[in-house]
Amino acid sequence: MRRHLHPIMFAGTGSDVGKSVIAAAFCRIFLQDGYHPAPFKAQNMSLNSYPTPDGLEIGRAQAVQASASGIDCQTDMNPILLKPGSDNMSQVVLNGKPFGNRDAYSYFSKEGRAFLKKEVHEAYGRLEKKYNPIVLEGAGSIAEINLKESDLVNMSMAMHAKADVILIADIDRGGVFASIYGTLSLLEPEEKVLVKGIIINKFRGDIRLFKSGIEKIEELCKIPVLGVIPFFNDIYIEEEDSVSLKTKRANYMAGKVNVVVILLRHLSNFTDFGLMERDPRVNLYYSNNTDEIEKADIILIPGTKSTLSDMFEIRKNGVAQSILESYKKGATVMGICGGFQIMGQAISDPLHIESEIEQLPGLGLLPVNTVICKEKITRQVSFTFHDSVEICHGYEIHMGSSFVADGLEMKPLNKLSDGKEDGCYLNARCMGSYIHGILDNGPFIDFLLSPYTDKLIIKPIESNQFKEEQFDKLADHVRKYVDVQNIYNILSR
Repeated sequence: MRRHLHPIMFAGTGSDVGKSVIAAAFCRIFLQDGYHPAPFKAQNMSLNSYPTPDGLEIGRAQAVQASASGIDCQTDMNPILLKPGSDNMSQVVLNGKPFGNRDAYSYFSKEGRAFLKKEVHEAYGRLEKKYNPIVLEGAGSIAEINLKESDLVNMSMAMHAKADVILIADIDRGGVFASIYGTLSLLEPEEKVLVKGIIINKFRGDIRLFKSGIEKIEELCKIPVLGVIPFFNDIYIEEEDSVSLKTKRANYMAGKVNVVVILLRHLSNFTDFGLMERDPRVNLYYSNNTDEIEKADIILIPGTKSTLSDMFEIRKNGVAQSILESYKKGATVMGICGGFQIMGQAISDPLHIESEIEQLPGLGLLPVNTVICKEKITRQVSFTFHDSVEICHGYEIHMGSSFVADGLEMKPLNKLSDGKEDGCYLNARCMGSYIHGILDNGPFIDFLLSPYTDKLIIKPIESNQFKEEQFDKLADHVRKYVDVQNIYNILSR
């Protein structure tokens, strides 16, 4: 029988230092070593979400970490999810269900924090009874002193869980010594005592040349540097945020199918395109540049947290016209979730759930109208598509209902396992679906690429096998550069 381990928290000197990926690595390491781990993040802010098997909603990062742990995801792994809907408003998802919309000031005020903290602690307690160790993830920097009184996710959570904290710093962005020393200096004594080690992430160059730097950090901070992890670009683990999408620009490639994902302002669930991005037959990029859009063979319109606002934006910036012109010239256009709604005849929001815009015409490519509704549909689904008999899997997260427009006819794209229908199929070059993850299914990718088979010379990759291989590669990479045995010693004291 495996020894009981303390919970471990991977906290950061800032945002985007690699906490989510390192937490996923240790979920897989603990699983490989015979433990039964589970991830936990008290509060996540992301437009990238995922439904649990029972139809509730959590942050995608914790779903990925659950997969690395070899278990199904559940809401206790991420009891609070904040989904930004505008520059200063977010939808609060509590225990998997919408709890209301809040602006940042009211959300982080003292009023109501006791209730949220109670919900977070109860979720953690339920999880801790079933799994060991719990792999906690912090949010942003643990030294945000202006938000300390309202903290639910960083050091207050570590103290509640009695977790051993490992501080993650990103050397690639510069200032790593100041970020580590400054972060630790701003912690209270009772917080600082929980920090048991440091991991320096995203290192480039010869690690031997950094030896004196490690010694200086340990001398200043009085805690060990447990590892220096080199930057990698050959291991694919889903990113939590869409910050890097703008760097994946157009570069037209002969011999491949060129696919553009429209870079919407409120783009959500960008991981819908992860498998296709790595398909050797495909050159996939993200753009809102009209020239780059018109170079593509396939145009994918993604999900969005604010369909009407993004519909208004793409009409204003010329993207809508480029999509229509490209379709006329022979390109394929496919919409997913909000993108499906955008492709229809009209979108209306009579209750002003998403924005102050009440109604807008869509692109007019598909014979559907959409009404934004209060009720959020959140569920995992199995389905067959078009004329195929292949069983595929995906999930729905949306607050709109689409139906055939008056005087028009509609053919569904998918048939769900419960007998219901989804989406719309106009022809092999024009379709839409509410199903996120539809492009995680190899047979559907083959179907979407089929009009371009004369360009294809390389075989596709298999989704589940690829995902498991990446988790194992990540675990191997971290084991090579981090003193995992010392971490086990810390968690066993």
